[in-house]
Amino acid sequence: MQVEQFLAFTRKLFNRKANILLHEPVFIGKEKEYLIDCINSTFVSYAGKYVTEFEEMTAQFTGSKYAVAVVNGTAALQIALLLAGVKPGDEVITQPLTFVATANAISHCGAAPVFIDVDLSTMGMSPEKLEEWCAENSIFSASTNQTINKLTNKPISAIVPMHTFGFPCKIEEIVEIANKYNIPVIEDSAESLGSYYKGKHTGTFGLAGILSYNANKIITAGGGGMIITDCADFAKKAKHLTTTAKLPHRYEFVHDEIAFNYRLTNVNAAIGVAQMEQIDKRLINKRETAAKYHEFFKTVGVKSFSEPENTKANYWLNAILLNNLEERNSFLEYSNNNGVMTRPVWKLLNKLEMYKNCQHGNLENSEWLEERVVSIPSGVRL
Repeated sequence: MQVEQFLAFTRKLFNRKANILLHEPVFIGKEKEYLIDCINSTFVSYAGKYVTEFEEMTAQFTGSKYAVAVVNGTAALQIALLLAGVKPGDEVITQPLTFVATANAISHCGAAPVFIDVDLSTMGMSPEKLEEWCAENSIFSASTNQTINKLTNKPISAIVPMHTFGFPCKIEEIVEIANKYNIPVIEDSAESLGSYYKGKHTGTFGLAGILSYNANKIITAGGGGMIITDCADFAKKAKHLTTTAKLPHRYEFVHDEIAFNYRLTNVNAAIGVAQMEQIDKRLINKRETAAKYHEFFKTVGVKSFSEPENTKANYWLNAILLNNLEERNSFLEYSNNNGVMTRPVWKLLNKLEMYKNCQHGNLENSEWLEERVVSIPSGVRL
């Protein structure tokens, strides 16, 4: 494929000659109206009706019983891991092909990530590689009711699979393996609002899931994150822990544990509510974009990622697979120099300075994808 063919197609698709971003925010609903209402109410911090409404809309949309709004997806994951029982010195299994926030949230808990390879078809954690690693490297301790890493003698207190670019991983199989080893699953669903595995929304298979509303997501609140769960006690503790553990009282300030000031503001939630009112239209728009990309890339002989079997993806980011690292780099350089933003997939986390000494299994699939995957403009087309 000549890169210029791709540029010409993308410019026509987005009806723009230059400055085509990867996924820019779009505000075409009642964002301004709700913001003005929020300001006029004077409830601009985390006390306000829009925070509650945003949570209720998200719970209903995802099919989860509870949703707790927080400042961003990283904070959501950190709190979810803490409530799952992750403690300083523990280990948490995740994947190396993910945004750095996944491992950062684990580190914020004082734990260390262990990296397991991904599947080529989903770019998400491989159940086969997970089972293989656990069988070889872990042992169940009856005295502590935990699975222990035989090499480090540390508890493995959670598994965090990630739904890469909004393509659901084989989450049902991962949860089955986790249950076998008595390890809770916290889903990093930051990129997969509107994605489903076997008809069930991502983030609802494990103990809890998290969502992100960063400016580059399908739905943005200018920032923000959400913890979703079916466990009432988990949700109650999450809300308490993210609001400085303040006990309800009309005027006294009493806090019963060391906690966090992570609650989402009413201002952000007002934007989120207006955006959620548009979610169905946005998902249809993005599926149409993905279909047009698939058709184009077939004509030029390039593989584009499509939703795996038994899934429905939100196509947050469309992605293509080039032949090698040299072709990838040439594609990235030319497209970005000519007004169309494209991005490589993330540098594998085990290669970053702060995570280079973390334990990992065979990462051949992750390494192969790292050299070939490119994400392309995928925003809502107006």
